[in-house]
Formats: sequence, C-alpha cells, structure tokens
Amino acid sequence: MTSTVLHVQTFIIIRPPIRRNSARDMDGSETPIADTVSSVSESIPCRESQIKLLLSLFGEKRCMTVPAIFAYGHTATGKSAVINSILKTCKLPHVLVNCVECYSSRFLYEAVLNGLYTNNGRQKPETPVKCENMNDFVRLFRHTCMDLHLQNETVYIVIDKAERLREMDANILPAFLGLQELADGNVCVILLSEIVWEKFRCGTGFQEPFIVQFPDYNKDELLRILVRSAPEGYSAEFYQMYLSLVLSVFHIVCRNLSELQHLAAINFRKYIEPIKNGEATESDSRKLWKNFEPHLKKALQTVYLREVSSTQWERMLEESDAGKMMTQQGLSSRTHVELPYYSKYLLIAAYLASYNPAKSDKKFFSKVSSVMQGH
Repeated sequence: MTSTVLHVQTFIIIRPPIRRNSARDMDGSETPIADTVSSVSESIPCRESQIKLLLSLFGEKRCMTVPAIFAYGHTATGKSAVINSILKTCKLPHVLVNCVECYSSRFLYEAVLNGLYTNNGRQKPETPVKCENMNDFVRLFRHTCMDLHLQNETVYIVIDKAERLREMDANILPAFLGLQELADGNVCVILLSEIVWEKFRCGTGFQEPFIVQFPDYNKDELLRILVRSAPEGYSAEFYQMYLSLVLSVFHIVCRNLSELQHLAAINFRKYIEPIKNGEATESDSRKLWKNFEPHLKKALQTVYLREVSSTQWERMLEESDAGKMMTQQGLSSRTHVELPYYSKYLLIAAYLASYNPAKSDKKFFSKVSSVMQGH
C-alpha cells in the first residue's frame, strides 16, 4: 500500500496537471479547447499534438501555470507560429522578443517591459521604460503588470532565438526561468530555440523548464502543407503531383519548409511551360517531367543559397525564352546575391557612415584626440 502511494505522488510531480477545459476565462465567452485546437491547426497543420500539449500547460487565465517552457526544433518547424497563434486566439496577455534584435541584457529587459504595453492594447508610456539590470527588471515588471491590471492573469514572455541568452550575463537565464518566483506573480517564460536544452546547462541552481519538441516535418506532412499554396487556375491534384516531383528530388538534401516553399514557387513556371505552349495537358505527367527534370537538377545546386529571388528567377526565364543562354547568367551567377535580412541594414549603415568626414571619426573615436582637446 505504501509503494502505491509513493508512485502516485511521483507521477504528480513529474507530469503537470491538465487544467484547461476552455480557451478563455470563465468570466468571458468560452472557447472549448477542441475548438481552439481546430482553429489553430487549420492555419498551422501537422502540429496538433504540440498545440494540445501547450494548451494543457497554459491552463485558465487566472490559474498558475508552469514557470517556464522550452520549445525547440529546427528552423521552420512551426515553433513561433504555433505559440503566437495560440496566444492570439486565446487572447492571452503576452510579449514577444527576439534575441537577435535584443542583443544585450538592457535591450532585452526594455523590450519586454515596453512590449507589454503595445501588445495588450495600451500605448507606450510617454517616456520609454529604462532598465539596466535584473533587479530593476523584476521591480518594473511587477509595476507594469499592476498598471495594466494583469496581476491576476498569466503573462507570457516569449523569447525567440533563446540560445543567444548564453552569451549574455550569467544570471539572465536562471532569472527568467525562475521569474514566476522572483516576481511573485503568474508569469510563464517561453524560450524558443533551435538547439536542445542540454546545451543550455552550464551548472546547477536554476529551474528546469517543461520541454516541448517540434520535430522536422516528414515527407507526407510537407506535401500536405505545401499543397495549401496551390496557385490559382490549377487544381490541387495537379499541384500535388508537381510537389511530389519536387520533394522526390529535394527532400533528401533539404527538409526546411521555407526553403521548399521557395523552390516550389520559383520552379513551377518551368513545369507548366509545355501546358502554356499547348504541347501538353495537366494529365501528361511523363511529358511534363521529361521537360522539367534537367531544370530541376540545376536548381538542386542552389539549395539554401538563395542566389536569386523569385522575381529575378522569372526574369531570367523570360530572357531564356528570348534566346539568351542560361548557362552564363543562370543559377550559378554571382551577379545577384540575396543578402540576409540583418546584413542589409549593416550594409546600409556602412554606406551612410562612409559619408562622415574623417575629422568626425577622429573626434568621436580617437582617445588621443580627446586628450589633446582636454589640454
């Protein structure tokens, strides 16, 4: 009898209770959990199990939830999309920050505090909140929740690219994991990362989060998602057949949903070329594949490179139709390079800084210059 009681107690400690029967609080209009799962799954398919698990962890608005959740998975596996969709569908108070943009602890603290106002239907204060350290952050977080009347509801702080927290102050990660205890309030911190939790452990003394995995999509799931973006004028069956050909070539080397969407979009025009020329119909799959196969092998060489955008690719196809050689200005050309998002801002900043006179650089950045001016 004693061993049975101990077993039940251990089970309760390891597995958090499922408290959620609706997606809204009892004092408002209720949305059953099944309807919430259906609504979110309709926009983000193939993630039903993760949606149900997260909803069970969130609980009611006024119920205490788990202090921290760690959601991990490769790029384009639906982590951010699922969590954002749940928070917006259930109308839960939340704030989303990205550690790429908030590259220092001060920027991270201020982004969370100021984001609580804008994300919950309130204007930012006239003077943006300033915060330098974790002690001030905890104090200001309590004050902000009271100002927004959120002290009785669960506040969700979503931190994307959380692996960058390891490069900041040593107390940031343990403090966010234990923020519910530090702030003495109902707050849940959700960390989104592309690496496993084991790589975050740097010692002892911090609370373990509840871990949610977002595995890679398999081939059938990718096909189910990609077919939703079928172009107008073509049946879903025809586009599904095209996607099956694309996946048969690219799935071995690429399982990134965003990259596959890009590849499917820029290569579809070449696939339907015989149909537009009146040389084949939608049912002539063999003829379409024979015309499409050489082109697809060339595209295989540029997976992840994004050397051309969709617009540039269409322009190159038009030039090819006019008689220009694709081999000289095709996929392997380096004349058109698609830079990463933040690299564009860095390039623009460098260009603008190049117009600064040399004297101003010496004035602001040279220690020798400042010493000479002091004398």
